[in-house]
Amino acid sequence: MTMTGDQAVGGYTGPTPEEVGATYDEFGDLYALTVGDVGVHVGMWSRPGEREPAATLGDLANRAQERQTAYHVETLALRADEHLLDIGCGTGLPAVRMARHRGGRVTGITVSATHLAKATETARTWGVSERVTFRHGNVMDLGFEDESFDAAMAVDVFAHLSDRQRAFREIARVLRPGSHFLLNDFTLRGTPPEEQLAAYLRAWCCAPPVTLVRTLEMAADAGLELVKAESMTPSCAFSGELMALLYADKHDAIAERYGPELTARMDGLVPLMRSLFRDHLGYYLYLLRKPGRR
Repeated sequence: MTMTGDQAVGGYTGPTPEEVGATYDEFGDLYALTVGDVGVHVGMWSRPGEREPAATLGDLANRAQERQTAYHVETLALRADEHLLDIGCGTGLPAVRMARHRGGRVTGITVSATHLAKATETARTWGVSERVTFRHGNVMDLGFEDESFDAAMAVDVFAHLSDRQRAFREIARVLRPGSHFLLNDFTLRGTPPEEQLAAYLRAWCCAPPVTLVRTLEMAADAGLELVKAESMTPSCAFSGELMALLYADKHDAIAERYGPELTARMDGLVPLMRSLFRDHLGYYLYLLRKPGRR
């Protein structure tokens, strides 16, 4: 795979799809314990431009992720006759909720065998298996024909990609003219200490984050127009704080699940990631559009 310049920062390069999939297969339970198990992504602690009080730890992470999913449903406004591609579908709940609230069909893809099994079971449990299906898939090499989908979304997926530009081009290729692509992604703010960046890349199997400007450049190079970009950076910072608190709260369960050696390593990484989320990561929702008439 060709590595583009923005994927190499301080000697770090992006992981392969196989490495990302293996990481989620092995550490999916750890992520669920520390960030919530609804979608395994940054939750919407408040809507853009609003400030709402936060409650306690318990179900707070899940409630924030449910709010985030509801906002995605509202933003994409999928019609009942449309087909959505959910890239990095996780355990399947966002796809299921999109189909149940808006109608239409959803195809979800993931590089994690564990998530694929859970997502398939989620669709079955909610009785939407005829309209919501999941398969193994890599956004940098989508196995779909040109102009197959009416919309696409990728929530916290691009952070894992070794070639973001290639992913943008693949998404543009499989979208029909006039279709929308909803993307949530991290951005780089300033110059983080190397140990903070290394902790983030190691714990989450990520590629180095890029700037807001670079993200928009790559989208434009793929032929996608910007409809809107909304900063959700406060939600990202709060997610980092809650992740650290949940890690401490669930420490015994994590040690039992993963053993003392790995837990000891995570003990050193979590404070570094907390600082990175607070001081050097931005977080944006982008709504992009493929030019043309629907």
